[in-house]
Amino acid sequence: MSKLFAKSMMLAAGAMIVLPSVAMAAEEGSSVGKGLAAVGSGLALIGGGLGIGLVGKGAVESIARQPEASGKIQINMILAAALIEGATLFAVAVGFLAK
Repeated sequence: MSKLFAKSMMLAAGAMIVLPSVAMAAEEGSSVGKGLAAVGSGLALIGGGLGIGLVGKGAVESIARQPEASGKIQINMILAAALIEGATLFAVAVGFLAK
């Protein structure tokens, strides 16, 4: 799992380095800029999904270790997932506006 995570982070870092330069080289209104907006939205969705998955994993492991604290853990998990989802939605909206 850690190798997959490391590879995906390297891919995301490479995309963050290369894609802005391609976008600046493209003319305004070209299909390249629209494609980059779609790629950015997709990366935001992937990051949000991974974040919510990790929050859920940590909450389930914590509840398994301390079942008596499940109420507090569940509330914090829902709050963190909502914040991640909000940030993801904002990133996708920015990607669509860039189109």
